[in-house]
Amino acid sequence: MEDIVVRRIDINDTIYQQVYDLREAILRQPIGLSLKDEDLSADALNTIFIAEHQGKVIGCVMLYPIADDEKIKLRQMAVYEEWQGKGIGKKLVDAAEQYAKEIGYSSIILHARTLAEGFYKNLGYYTTSSEFTEVGIPHIVMEKDIF
Repeated sequence: MEDIVVRRIDINDTIYQQVYDLREAILRQPIGLSLKDEDLSADALNTIFIAEHQGKVIGCVMLYPIADDEKIKLRQMAVYEEWQGKGIGKKLVDAAEQYAKEIGYSSIILHARTLAEGFYKNLGYYTTSSEFTEVGIPHIVMEKDIF
């Protein structure tokens, strides 16, 4: 696992296409959707974190600024299935939390698929909403104080 590198990129990085492909494969195709049908212009506003193994993106997560000086939104968490359960998601969230803290945020919010609630709870997030539907599947709002 020491050969996994977590780093920050933006949409102009040549490796961004791999992030797109990962999100498509893990977050959209399984629910019958495609990123091709979505407006991705907001990706330019995201801070993107990738987990990389031998030059291949194996996981990603994004931080998106919202209209709140204290909170930032964690979104688009994805890890290829063969890498799930190996701590990659935790490394990505840790990097995002550290960065958010460094740039002055005190809290992170996210819309978690209900299937991922346990993952986020294990990382210290707490549920702040009842279940709702987003992209056709059940989600909840979760939050974590990071100060």
